[in-house]
Amino acid sequence: MRYKIGMKNLTFDEKVEVLGKAAQYDLCGACFAQEPRRRKPGGGWIYPAVFPNGKKANLLKILLSNHCSHNCYYCSNREGRLGVRSRFTAEELVRLFLLLHQQKRVRGLFLSSALDRNPYRTMEEMLKTADLLRRQHRFGGYIHLKILPESPSDYIEEALRLATRVSVNIEAPTPEHLRSIAPQKDFARIWSQFVLLREYARKGLKAAAGFTTQLVVGGSKENDRQIIETIAGLYREYGMARAYYSAFQPVDRTPLAEKQGESTWREHRLYQADFLLRKYGFQPEELIFDQGGNLFLKTDPKKVWAINHPEFFPVEINRATYQELLRVPGIGPVSAKKILTTQRLAPFREAESLRKLGVRTGVAASYLLINGKRASGQLSLFEKRRAPATSDESFVV
Repeated sequence: MRYKIGMKNLTFDEKVEVLGKAAQYDLCGACFAQEPRRRKPGGGWIYPAVFPNGKKANLLKILLSNHCSHNCYYCSNREGRLGVRSRFTAEELVRLFLLLHQQKRVRGLFLSSALDRNPYRTMEEMLKTADLLRRQHRFGGYIHLKILPESPSDYIEEALRLATRVSVNIEAPTPEHLRSIAPQKDFARIWSQFVLLREYARKGLKAAAGFTTQLVVGGSKENDRQIIETIAGLYREYGMARAYYSAFQPVDRTPLAEKQGESTWREHRLYQADFLLRKYGFQPEELIFDQGGNLFLKTDPKKVWAINHPEFFPVEINRATYQELLRVPGIGPVSAKKILTTQRLAPFREAESLRKLGVRTGVAASYLLINGKRASGQLSLFEKRRAPATSDESFVV
């Protein structure tokens, strides 16, 4: 079957390529956050993903349509931009997914869309796709649905019934910042969807893996403090599962085509700060920013905190609590739990024992005591050479 879009005919396979490529900028499908810009995954529209349970698998990540009535300044699918446009029907998407699933090439679906014609018709087709998979084909696996900004409440309710996870992309941390990059999008209306998701959750209706959001980093003049404050509020007040960050990269033939792309290091630091909020028990006011309100690019935010809180260290490894261990650079949640388990069996006597548990001893040792002695003095010569040589003074505020 061939599809005529303007002056161009597309085969079904060509539609898959066009709409799969167009989906790469939406990160909320739990895909490895930086991978789409690093290298093209196999097939172009099959992406490695980490499911909410921690297991890794491949997703079919694709758009229902790349026709859009929004004119977001950063977007390759914006209204009026020249390019190949196409759309699927729900039946076509179901056929594609089932074929790939039967071939064991994918285990789940991430379905998004541009705002094609009107939000109701577009969202109806996305919901129809999920409904066909769930009820007609009895697919019980992972489905992620993007909720379009203008979606009415009954469509959101149906999405929660059908999907494993849903996403509402906020794109910017404040109304002013959103207006500067997406003048047709209404920040208050998008935020009202978070309110609605919270209300449904309180009544017992929510997607099994919760909801996520995404921000374009560096598209407007926002700083990291503003981003973190907004995201922390969504975690604290609305029970959001997680956020995704996409460093702005210019797209030709858009209003921001001449704007310099944002450093992916900034994106990386935001992910690290986000992880501190979600997994390490940090509060947003504990994170340390530079004078411009941004995270330090030269080192991770956890180490910046440690450098600025010398009164907290050194931590005695044989008496440390879980929360104390999480404050030590080089120790994460997994290694912290292993340390606590080992503590109960026998005291630690050397830094090598920590390394075997997954601790990055080259980073952590200078913040630890082992039986009252500095762990840094127990590092091997190889570990000392491997440890990065950085100047900590620049991060003291």
